[in-house]
Amino acid sequence: MTGRITQIFRHPIKSHGLQTVARVSLEEGHMMPWDRVWGVAHEASEADGSKWVSCANFSRVSKAPGLSAITADLDEATETVTLTHPELGSLTFQPDHEGDKLIAWAGGLIPENRAASARVIRGTGQGFSDSDFPSVTLCNMSSHRAVEQRVGQELSIKRWRGNFWFDGLAPWEEFDWIDREVRIGTAIVIPRERTDRCLATHNNPDTGTRDANVLGALDSWGHRDFSVRAEVVQAGDVAVGDTIGRA
Repeated sequence: MTGRITQIFRHPIKSHGLQTVARVSLEEGHMMPWDRVWGVAHEASEADGSKWVSCANFSRVSKAPGLSAITADLDEATETVTLTHPELGSLTFQPDHEGDKLIAWAGGLIPENRAASARVIRGTGQGFSDSDFPSVTLCNMSSHRAVEQRVGQELSIKRWRGNFWFDGLAPWEEFDWIDREVRIGTAIVIPRERTDRCLATHNNPDTGTRDANVLGALDSWGHRDFSVRAEVVQAGDVAVGDTIGRA
């Protein structure tokens, strides 16, 4: 059986804004183009962009819920990003040259008991994925609806901060894809691991506040996983409406 791609998201700056796109071209061994290219290192971080480092080195939504309400619009030609937040308004800047503008604009969203944002850095390798390998994230709408039912309220899919959303398959079917080839559009990927989840999922992406016990809902299945992280093994194009399923 196959499902259909319903949404595609990218996050140009890690934990600082989500952008909807209609189609992407995937390259073998790479993340989604323009996904998590930049990150905001905090004052206790040693990250410099020269190599992959864990998410603990960055200002992120799991520690600062207010960041969840940021949306992003990237102009690829000029590498200019416009961020919008319901309380802060909009900021347009070039992350490579004007990172201090982002620190000043969003720094107040970092709780006082957390390391303050210090600098914007660009990854020179794979980008700042939450996995230690270049990955794209596959998210199942049926699994999302199962979580909604357990929580007892509607949840925005943006809580999960994934890349590709699909519908038409059974809940949790994506977990059976680990280490198996999956065709998505004209590309082929191999899911390598389930995505372990954190308090970021409790954040409402419209308000930037925590309002749902998503981890508690996941516990009822005996895990705290949602979606799978996949390696691109054959380049290809993926658009909303394309099919996804075992190759």
